[in-house]
Amino acid sequence: MGQQAYSNTIIALCALVALGGCSAGPEGVSRSPFSAIGFGKPAAVADPTAPALNAETPDGTRSEVIASLLTRRSILPQGPYTQVADAVLAANARAAEAELRAAALRAEARSKNWLPTLGPQVSLTSLGTVVTSLVVEQVLFDNGRKKAERAYAKADVEVAAVALAQDTNDRVQDALTLYLAAQKAEARAAVNAAAMADMQHYAWIMDERVKGGVSNAVDRMIVQQKLNQMQADMASDREAASAARAELAAMSASSLDGVTGLSSLPEDLTATPLAVVKAEAEATRTVAEAKATRAGFLPGLTAVGSVSDNGSDVGLTAQADQGVGFGTGAALAAADQQSTAAAARVGQVREDAERSLRALEGELASLRRQQEQTASLAAGAEENYRSFAAQQKAGQRGVNDVVGVFESAVRLRREAASLPFEVARVELKIAALKGVLVDGDKI
Repeated sequence: MGQQAYSNTIIALCALVALGGCSAGPEGVSRSPFSAIGFGKPAAVADPTAPALNAETPDGTRSEVIASLLTRRSILPQGPYTQVADAVLAANARAAEAELRAAALRAEARSKNWLPTLGPQVSLTSLGTVVTSLVVEQVLFDNGRKKAERAYAKADVEVAAVALAQDTNDRVQDALTLYLAAQKAEARAAVNAAAMADMQHYAWIMDERVKGGVSNAVDRMIVQQKLNQMQADMASDREAASAARAELAAMSASSLDGVTGLSSLPEDLTATPLAVVKAEAEATRTVAEAKATRAGFLPGLTAVGSVSDNGSDVGLTAQADQGVGFGTGAALAAADQQSTAAAARVGQVREDAERSLRALEGELASLRRQQEQTASLAAGAEENYRSFAAQQKAGQRGVNDVVGVFESAVRLRREAASLPFEVARVELKIAALKGVLVDGDKI
């Protein structure tokens, strides 16, 4: 192009820059679009080592949803639970974090959607001539469509942030559930191991009685079967414990072989369930999407400048992104209905979360009652067995009678040993539902 063409190019671009500078950006402040683009500077690249959650959004505003996530504190006290949580979080693949970073980059891109766009255009005229031109467009008025797109992108980041918090809490819950399963199986196996000597003693007594002709082989078979069942239960418990620990080791960054015991959790948890927080963020995103869709059916005003070998041109264009047709009315009504549907979904999720909490609290109260009752029953059965054993030594009771009472006592002791871990499992489910197993600033 000659000198005149270059002059035309400068004139067209300056005109659009002036128009773009008069339009309001995300903060409602007039400014030059090129200062936001940052010509001459390398594009910003996301730092993979930076914290996954950041309350500051790309448009300079603050996300209250992410800020509330960052202030959440873990209720896990220092002890075995935190050892397990730290080990599994250190080995977390964090797929949800990658989704969050992608959403944040999309939001950053959308935060600059009010700036002019620049691109080439190639057309073929009716005379068979190829015309190339440079086209610059600046939206002046769009009924709030681009603002809604920015709001959508921001809400998309918030949804991804809540999903990351849910994913992290769920991972810790899964790990602690495996840990409790292993501890429960080991406790049940320990009860059988402690009772094995007594049962083997009674099996030996029956062998001697059969040899001496005092008892028949059927009585000896009954006692032997009870001994075999006790050994099989102990082996099954140990296998279950080994399987749970192996699975836990597969998702941990360090060994947890020496970790044992339970931790006490606080009962008064006031945090909002993460499912509700996510539903609210999704509702905000849906409302923004509906606004953008509705704005697409309304006419907007765009400044367009083009530069080609034949000269330059600057003008205003009024058009709607979506054409008007016979279904336009229904499409607008559907967009309006999206907001109502989003609010209804939030209410439904809140109700479901409340029902789940009430169910878990009821289960927890029942397990605690069973724990107290079973402990009392196990103590009574143990005392009853000791009395029968003393009578058997004095010749007042048969071996089968004592073995029956002993088997009942062992069964109650196994149940009493497992119930504390069931109580802990339900406590952790409640904590995971409310999203308080991991510190928000560590996600």
